Amino acid sequence: MFTTYTLPQGLRIVCAPGRTDAVYLGLAVDAGTRDELPLESGMAHFTEHMSFKGTQRRSARQVISCMESVGGELNAFTGKEETIYYCTCLQGHVGRAIDLLLDITLSSTYPDEEMAHEVEVVIDEIESYRDQPSELIYDEFESLLFPEHPLGRNILGDADTLRTFRSADMRRFTQRLYHPGRMVLYVLGNVEPEQVLRAAEKKEVVLLGSKGQGLDEHRQPFLPKEVEVSDHIIRRKDTHQAHVVVGAQAFAASDPRHLNLYFLSNMLGGPAMSSRLNLALRERNGLVYTVESNSVCYTDTGFWLVYYGCDAKDRARCRRLVLRELDKLMQSPMSQRTLDAARRQLKGQIGISYDNFENVAIGMAKRYLHYGKTLTKEQLFERLDALTPDDLLQTAQHVFSPDRLLTLEYV
Repeated sequence: MFTTYTLPQGLRIVCAPGRTDAVYLGLAVDAGTRDELPLESGMAHFTEHMSFKGTQRRSARQVISCMESVGGELNAFTGKEETIYYCTCLQGHVGRAIDLLLDITLSSTYPDEEMAHEVEVVIDEIESYRDQPSELIYDEFESLLFPEHPLGRNILGDADTLRTFRSADMRRFTQRLYHPGRMVLYVLGNVEPEQVLRAAEKKEVVLLGSKGQGLDEHRQPFLPKEVEVSDHIIRRKDTHQAHVVVGAQAFAASDPRHLNLYFLSNMLGGPAMSSRLNLALRERNGLVYTVESNSVCYTDTGFWLVYYGCDAKDRARCRRLVLRELDKLMQSPMSQRTLDAARRQLKGQIGISYDNFENVAIGMAKRYLHYGKTLTKEQLFERLDALTPDDLLQTAQHVFSPDRLLTLEYV
């Protein structure tokens, strides 16, 4: 199903077939927030913005119009461990898209005059984010789980630091991290892989020859910190609703138990209205509008959390109900019937999600970028089919143990 290549300069290519006229492609760069040096907070995200502001061959206007002029789309986002530049276009414009993607990532000029304007755009983004406590609480929670580590750093950075950046700083950052050996070109669509390879090979003359620093040379590994049960933090906020997160450190993507946790998290607070926490907090008691559970995996660690918003007076009651549902999963193995029903529901959700081709393509790219392998839907289903009640019980007892939980409240 997947076709892969590696160019001499180290650029990896992964292609998967598609069944629509649209093609979903992009460049995944192994450079995220955790790769920033102490004085570079926000640099990874700002670099993403500035990559659209002109290259050695294109002005900022030409970068914007290159795909839009043929009805395509170009965008990007920054995560803790990668930056993704992605594009959607028709089959006949794949060569144009690949040329543009490699141009903005490897030949951007980051002009100071554009930087002065764009930094204010990013600062507006930061301020807008601060107006959303239901989003902000996630960032602070992660900073508490990963203290004094780049993984706990806010992706957007802070205004004072951003305003100190200059073009030379951005060039140093990209020279360190933006090079072919740390990139994956990915394509999902009805395109011959050889066509993708030929389009990428035409750009070899602009690909950087150096391999740059290796992963171990610049990426600070995470050493787990056990969170004490007394870690219950309350922040006073001028909001109508209280926002609460309860969670813990969890598994890296390389740990097979991360799938167990993903399964349990979906049972607890996935998108279904029949999730255990939605039934307990909303349907039976009318205490919340939103409650959700999520698990996140990085290359060497991860975390899990439950989020809900409620009236301030109901915080303690909601937390008791959450802990009660966690306790049920820790007390004894679930029945095979319960496991089968939850597995059937999750496989249905995953199957439907595979119709979101852009997300599927990006997921494929991130997996190949960090782990050098891909995963089909069928392979994922096989892993889900192998789960047992005892597997899930042991994972629940490890992650949901009260002495590992951290609670953060905005009141």
